[in-house]
Amino acid sequence: MNLHQFKFIQEAVRRDLNLTEVARVLHTSQPGVSKAILELEEELGIEIFGRHGKRLKRITEPGELVLKSIEIILREVNNLKHIGDQYSADDTGTLSIATTHTQARYVLPTPVANLRKKFPKINVSLHQGSPGQVAKMVMEETAEIGIATESLVDYPELVTLPCYEWQHVLVIPPNHPLLSIAEIRLEDLVEHPIVTYHPSFTGRTRIDQAFAAKNLTPRIALEAIDSDVIKTYVRLGLGVGIVAEMAVKESVDQDLVVRSGGSLFGTNIARLAFKRGSYLRNFVIEFAVLLNPNLSHASIDKVISQNT
Repeated sequence: MNLHQFKFIQEAVRRDLNLTEVARVLHTSQPGVSKAILELEEELGIEIFGRHGKRLKRITEPGELVLKSIEIILREVNNLKHIGDQYSADDTGTLSIATTHTQARYVLPTPVANLRKKFPKINVSLHQGSPGQVAKMVMEETAEIGIATESLVDYPELVTLPCYEWQHVLVIPPNHPLLSIAEIRLEDLVEHPIVTYHPSFTGRTRIDQAFAAKNLTPRIALEAIDSDVIKTYVRLGLGVGIVAEMAVKESVDQDLVVRSGGSLFGTNIARLAFKRGSYLRNFVIEFAVLLNPNLSHASIDKVISQNT
């Protein structure tokens, strides 16, 4: 048995048992992938995959156990590479970050810049996606660290830590009728069209839950994943915007009136995520500390080691 066989099996599961896609991603041939998997099955004396003809259709019961072992082996191989990088490369390499657009646009620029000052030899690679995609990128080791508000705690393969708290705010065009109300209620908001995030982004779940708790149905005029897009359509008169507070800058948004939404929608927690059992290089931990100064190298190491 060898690492190539392990990688083929792991990737087959990730690619919904499509070996043509596995071959494309791993830059090899589909017959080569099939042969390698069959050879491992013969060596182990079990079927890892159930088949219909030559097509893989399902993971067998012993295959599930094999897959768990392969995940551990390949994780530890990756950890060995990181240990080598840590002690031989003098803090060089690439920090891969998976995050949402809001985090990348409004939260990460200063921490990334500060990290580069401290570790000038490293490169930073940003991968943007939905919270679910962020989790997947960390689990598949496309990224070493993930940052998002939703979804990360839903994956047992990940270890998560709080990063920071934030609230939603209302962004309202000047002279809008809502501005005559001292304390805007949800009952007031439902009387007007709303422009806010797509359901899987930036705390939208918390917004929906707040309205549902009062049996109110908001009129969503437009949904987007980009806070700047939301503010643009608010300026065009499509409705009242609900955005993350970090997406509003006084110097840029002087033409909009901002009202706190904390009492309406509550507090959200952005979280950091690492793959369970992973070895974190110094600059990865340092970046986490830059995002949340309440964390430390010792506290992060403790959480990772306790959850291996």
